[in-house]
Amino acid sequence: MNLPFHPPTLMKPTLQQRLIRYLQDELLIPKESIAVALRHEVQTPNLLPMVLWQYGLVTIDQLDKIFDWLETASQ
Repeated sequence: MNLPFHPPTLMKPTLQQRLIRYLQDELLIPKESIAVALRHEVQTPNLLPMVLWQYGLVTIDQLDKIFDWLETASQ
């Protein structure tokens, strides 16, 4: 018996994955800074932008841009 072949579907990146890509590519936030924030995000889920700002890893201007990006990306 032959089962039909279904090619693997590409999973759509999550909002967090897209956010991390934006932080790296557009705001040029170093991977190390994002890694620090992600370790602390475990304690405060879904607050990656605030954790980055809290630890001084992004400026208030960058934080504003991140929130603007999130607003448009989640629509």
